[in-house]
Amino acid sequence: MLNKPSIPKGTRDFLPAEMAGRNYIFQTITNVFSLYGYTPIETPAMENLSTLLGKYGEEGDKLLFKILNSGDFLSKVPSGEYFRDSNKLSFKICEKGLRYDLTVPFARFVAQHKNSLTFPFKRYQIQPVWRADRPQKGRYREFFQCDVDVIGSNSLFNEIELGQIIDDVFTGLNVSCDVKINNRKILAGIVDLVGESGKFNQIMTAIDKMEKAGRENVIMELRDKGLSSESIEKIMSFIGITGSNKQKLNSLISMLQESEAGVKGAEEVEFLFNNLEKLDLQNDFTFDVALARGLDYYTGTIFEVKAKDAEIGSICGGGRYDNLTEMFGLPDVSGVGVSFGADRIYDVMIQLNAFPRELLTTTKLMFTNFGEKEAAFSLSVLEKVRKAGVSAELYPETVKMKKQLSYAHRRHIPFVALVGETELKEQLVTLKNMETGTQEKISPAKLIEKLTS
Repeated sequence: MLNKPSIPKGTRDFLPAEMAGRNYIFQTITNVFSLYGYTPIETPAMENLSTLLGKYGEEGDKLLFKILNSGDFLSKVPSGEYFRDSNKLSFKICEKGLRYDLTVPFARFVAQHKNSLTFPFKRYQIQPVWRADRPQKGRYREFFQCDVDVIGSNSLFNEIELGQIIDDVFTGLNVSCDVKINNRKILAGIVDLVGESGKFNQIMTAIDKMEKAGRENVIMELRDKGLSSESIEKIMSFIGITGSNKQKLNSLISMLQESEAGVKGAEEVEFLFNNLEKLDLQNDFTFDVALARGLDYYTGTIFEVKAKDAEIGSICGGGRYDNLTEMFGLPDVSGVGVSFGADRIYDVMIQLNAFPRELLTTTKLMFTNFGEKEAAFSLSVLEKVRKAGVSAELYPETVKMKKQLSYAHRRHIPFVALVGETELKEQLVTLKNMETGTQEKISPAKLIEKLTS
């Protein structure tokens, strides 16, 4: 009995029409990255677990896909340990894992190739990542990230540039967004002021769930982490600040006066917004004190982007990281970057019907096939058409015209070149417009002129 064809949950096949949309997203993003002077790199799909572990927080580490060692991977494991702790066992039989994101491998890349790079180093990277997450709407186990980072510079003008890149990408994709911005120094200041600095990462993990889980669930999680009711109330009063960007910043600076880190973070956000407001940006940029970003490696500015008119989670996010390369032996190198989630962006654009209609058109002209002699003449014209830069093809079989035209219609081919006995004698082509149904008999030269004008 044959098994029904299937793929792992959380992964997807992509049909030609879907690939056309995805390639449109990739090309739009790549064009913007290149416009700002970023250059491409690639890293392996797998990394050493020592590279990945301890960079994403406790919850992130649980989502790593581990790869079994080659050969007899159990030979060095005492038999009594097989069933005691499966998590500990996995680290004895797995030395590698699929990358969880592109940022940590990038930090490893920079540390490993530091002598071959020019700093500040501006790179972009478009590759798949893997997470052992529970699949659900907008959440996949395999998905593409489109990362853009600059490393080796502390300047806040890099954050401003990333804001422009975010705006240009989503304007180019015809997706209206709300770009939320915060600063980890502000959050560190808040946590320090309530006397819970030792639980910073745990608190950030909880706050990061605010929008999805709701205020009450976040309060419950903070309580479960051992925070007092007084500390929780103070944290909630900070992250609940309302008003315009300027009003929220003024209130926060006043409330954080006793925290040097908190004031520094607020001043960085103020600088960022003062400069962004001078630019002709098409999307909304909002200061959100509750924005935390759950990953442990962020130290400064953090970004999160959501589409205004679509039901889905964040479609872009990132921030400043000061200590990531230090974990790989390269201290004092600060970086900042954002990651565009291509799969979620695709889902948003499908919801919004934002893809250009012409994306479905891969072939512009199809030649019919009514016999060996007609096909031979079509091939000679087809060669000239392709050399002129027009995508074209010859229907491979000699079948009824209805079937050939049906094929062209289903493929969204806008023009069909009919070559029968009459056209062959006259050395002409009958060009049919598949949308209007009109036909005209023209020379091969006129055909090319018409399709390239």
